[in-house]
Amino acid sequence: MCKSKKKEGGAAGGGGGGGGAASGVIIETLKPGDGKTFPLRGQNVTCHYVLTLQDGKKIDSSRDRNEPFSFNIGCGEVIKGWDEGVAKMSVGQHAKITVPPHLGYGAEGVPDDIPGNSTLFFDVELLSVSGV
Repeated sequence: MCKSKKKEGGAAGGGGGGGGAASGVIIETLKPGDGKTFPLRGQNVTCHYVLTLQDGKKIDSSRDRNEPFSFNIGCGEVIKGWDEGVAKMSVGQHAKITVPPHLGYGAEGVPDDIPGNSTLFFDVELLSVSGV
């Protein structure tokens, strides 16, 4: 469940939902999920992911840590594009989510890791949805 809404800001800013391709987020299914268990705003999702840049440089990976990552959908805990993409996945689905810069880390990027105006590529497997 979402805590009281904080002012959006910085890289984590956020909110799920949205217009899919119209927003610029592209979801390419690599393996279908159950097709019926989709996360709702405030629910906790657990997933594995690998984040890469357009040149293939790996930035982060829950798989490398062998530790799935959890966050609450639509609560501004992750960048908007990832929030939006995962919200459209069903449990068990494995997808590539392409996030344009304006729904990622924007013009600022992340010093020493992600250049400004970078398109982000998330390889995501949605493991579970819980709560609410």
